[in-house]
Amino acid sequence: MPGKLQNKVAIVTGGNSGIGEATVRLFAEEGAKVAIMARREEQGEAVQNAVRDQGGIAEFIRCDVTEPQEISAAVEKVVEVFGGVDVLFNNAGTAGPESFPEESRAQWDNVIDVNLNGVFEMSTKVWPYMVERGGGAIVNMSSGAAVMGYTPFLKGILGRLPPASYFVAKAGVDALTRWTAGLGGEVNIRVNGVRPGQIITPLTDREGTGRHGLEKLFDAIQIMEGRGYPIDVAKAVLFLSCEDSRFVTGEILNIDGGLAAKL
Repeated sequence: MPGKLQNKVAIVTGGNSGIGEATVRLFAEEGAKVAIMARREEQGEAVQNAVRDQGGIAEFIRCDVTEPQEISAAVEKVVEVFGGVDVLFNNAGTAGPESFPEESRAQWDNVIDVNLNGVFEMSTKVWPYMVERGGGAIVNMSSGAAVMGYTPFLKGILGRLPPASYFVAKAGVDALTRWTAGLGGEVNIRVNGVRPGQIITPLTDREGTGRHGLEKLFDAIQIMEGRGYPIDVAKAVLFLSCEDSRFVTGEILNIDGGLAAKL
């Protein structure tokens, strides 16, 4: 039985670990030819080889999403290797330890550059190739941060606040998703987003305890008990990337256990 992305060509940025890696593996299982884009070559090649060992098709292409020239070269490489682009998952992201009003301009610029500008640059480079194919699907990585605020009580629970730049970048991703979805209606390109909440990844569980770094906060505002994992988000991304969601565009899907603190 053909997979949900059989013979489709997909790009996954930040595909070397966490949610990106889980999505790469799931896409490949569903028949896609997957281009893994990330900066860390050793990790990216390990994911590539793992997919190939399972009989899937994957190609690691080093790419820093803050460098427009690297993005152009990487996308052209995908087209050269696989013949086009059908699906793009703009997953690459970062944050930082500093928070407003002490957040430095250097951290602010880097977080905005990776999380928002990278989505913009990658989408602009992929767009013409999707038009050539007669359409496509773009899924952007947002966050509950895009629609959350903080009270002094919540700040007291957490003891600190994530950087303002991250909240701003993800809110920008939501806006860009809606804007490009409007344009995509003319050329059969669907654009949607996902907003993960308490998802355990190598970046959110830096100490390797199986707990999210913001667990206390999530436990205070999350409706469901427990935590999510990369595969939970990957399955949502698959839905938004295949024909199952053919009549869905301009939407942001929350995978967060129900965050009651969404504004």
